[in-house]
Amino acid sequence: MNIPHLGVGMGFRSNYRAELFLNTKSVDFLEITADHYFTQNSQKLDELALLKENFTLIPHSLDLSLGSAEGLDKYYLEKLAKLVDYIKPYYWSEHLCFTKAGGISLGHLAPVPYTQEAIDVFCKNIEIAQNFIPFPLILENITTSFLLPGSEMSEAQFIKKIIETSNENNKTSNKNLSVGLLLDVTNLYINAQNLGFDYKAYLAEYPTEYVVQCHFVGYYTQKIGEKNWLVDGHAHYTNPEIWEILEYVVKNTPVKGLILERDENFPPFEMIKKELSQAREFFCK
Repeated sequence: MNIPHLGVGMGFRSNYRAELFLNTKSVDFLEITADHYFTQNSQKLDELALLKENFTLIPHSLDLSLGSAEGLDKYYLEKLAKLVDYIKPYYWSEHLCFTKAGGISLGHLAPVPYTQEAIDVFCKNIEIAQNFIPFPLILENITTSFLLPGSEMSEAQFIKKIIETSNENNKTSNKNLSVGLLLDVTNLYINAQNLGFDYKAYLAEYPTEYVVQCHFVGYYTQKIGEKNWLVDGHAHYTNPEIWEILEYVVKNTPVKGLILERDENFPPFEMIKKELSQAREFFCK
């Protein structure tokens, strides 16, 4: 992907809107939740225009449901395409999951079995999405509590096959587009711990040559039965082991940008700046 070094940024949340404009030099770029701007609300549209004027924006959608065997919701896709075309970003992103079944939104990011059949579904839907949205796409790994029955390969092999097949399809159809990886290092670590893998071995299997962007944030521990489960709540400071993985990924992949996520338990903006600065120390040397 012909994408410049974007630096270290954060997921935009309205809680920090005022502080952001007072600290524009502390945030290199913003990831916006695309779904928040599928609206005719003039305040949200004005907000989007203001953000676009002052920051590099990357749209991150939540409910396209690329893993749905029934296909994509064309109404949703049209709204997403309109937004991406307005922003004209270096790339946009979605999750490797399904969020809709029978036309009904599930309300969460649901995993699929790691099978060739599921790969075919993803690749078909990615091709349709890129027909509507002629910008590079990066795909995010999600958390899962267990491997679904029928899985034929590891998560890393599954993701790599989707990306490679989609890029080959683009070449075959003469599309000047590409598909890459949004590596959520927190999700990767959580899956490794919850599923009983060594995270370094887990990371070694990942198709890191396709990494374009990373997400990072802290996790928390929740005891369920006799087991302590790690949970990605987007609500905690980045843990030491997450920093370790993030630094390793920065040193060993072609990653272009890092995004700090925070959706709950919002700290003072100075603490957000501190985490961004810590990431910048090893990413922007």
